[in-house]
Order: sequence, then C-alpha cells, then structure tokens
Amino acid sequence: MVENEELEVQVFQIISAVGTARSCYIEAIHAAMARDYDKADVLVKRGDKHFAEGHDAHLELLGREAEGEAVACLLVMHAEDQLMSAEAFKLVAQELIDVYHELDKLA
Repeated sequence: MVENEELEVQVFQIISAVGTARSCYIEAIHAAMARDYDKADVLVKRGDKHFAEGHDAHLELLGREAEGEAVACLLVMHAEDQLMSAEAFKLVAQELIDVYHELDKLA
C-alpha cells in the first residue's frame, strides 16, 4: 500500500505540473491573439514540458496500481481530471494559434 502522505505528494505534483501546463497553454493563446507567435510557441513548449512531468508522475501511479498497490482515491481522480483538462487546453491552444496564423495570412 502506498503511504498516504507519499501518495498525496505525488498527486499534488501531478496537479501542480499540469496546472502550470494549462496556464502556459492559455498564455500561448493570448500571445497568438497579440500576434506574438514566437512567444506562443515557447509557451506551448514550456507547457508540454510541465505536462510531461505530470504525465510521468501519473504513469508511475498507474504502474504501482498495476503491481497491486492501492492508489485509487478521490484525490487521484482529481489529478487525472486536471491532466485531461490540460491536454484538452493544449489542443484548443494549438488550434487557435493556427487560426490566428491563417487570419494573418488573409490580412
């Protein structure tokens, strides 16, 4: 069984990392709105780095679960929700950045 405190630390690492990723993706949209595509690209890459950190921590928890350790709890479910939310924000950010690029081509 994963120690409760250890589990909480891992879960909050996931939440923190993917929350930062989501913030980077939102900032990237704002940079694209301002037509600062270089900044938008940097922010998406920074978001990807943070997302990967959260994703890796989540994979570690899944591995522990697969080995028979009980790690499922409401806090883990919240972290997974945040992980999926950040991933969705990245998709939306990338689409909007592409739209702004296309609008600039038409102007």
